Amino acid sequence: MTLHIGILAHSAEGATLSYRTVWQEGIRRMGEHDHPQITMSGGPMAPTLELWERGDLVALRQLFLEDSERLAAAGADFFILPDNTAHIALEQPGPDFPIPCLHIAEVVAARAQADGRKHVGVLGTSWTMEGPVYRDVLARRSLERTIPDAADRRVIHDAIFGELCLGEFREDTRQDFVRIIGELADMGCDCVALVCTEIPLLVTEDVSPLPILDSTRLQARAAVAVALGEAPMPDWCCGPITA
Repeated sequence: MTLHIGILAHSAEGATLSYRTVWQEGIRRMGEHDHPQITMSGGPMAPTLELWERGDLVALRQLFLEDSERLAAAGADFFILPDNTAHIALEQPGPDFPIPCLHIAEVVAARAQADGRKHVGVLGTSWTMEGPVYRDVLARRSLERTIPDAADRRVIHDAIFGELCLGEFREDTRQDFVRIIGELADMGCDCVALVCTEIPLLVTEDVSPLPILDSTRLQARAAVAVALGEAPMPDWCCGPITA
């Protein structure tokens, strides 16, 4: 028997890619038409955007807690949240979530370390690039982190919410991202972490100047490994990470 994977959706494109990757990985590992049980829950992102703008992480955490309760009620054994920015809220103090979460940044950092990377460029929302989640998780593994300059952070942030989250993928935007990744390479990065879950739909290995760490697919595949008993069950029920 496999474990039941919950997907806590926040942004629609990223959650859709995560769901698709879980069942694709299941078929690859388990055989045709087979995959772990999956339940997805998540309300529209629109009401949360004001909360993000004013930095109300307590209210955001509560919304995610309520969705995790729906997943637990549906029988999920653990959950993934395929939204890197949301992990800022998950790491805030508060009551334990009813089922554990497989932390997306921990998965990305573990892959970077396993691949022998030393210096990770980070692309995501402004909140993710400037925030504590990737700064801290990479530092815990003695990995260097670099983010684009302020102007390019704005280019990336605006493209995420104005285009990618709405399912719009433009060639001129792709070229902006490729240019920015090239500049990260010039600054010594040996890989780039695409830590907005929609960016891998725009930037792929064949166009990136650096090897990519695709947070969406890495987390989804790691979830399947947990569901199959090949990786340990996560024990993080959200809250501050102290180690």
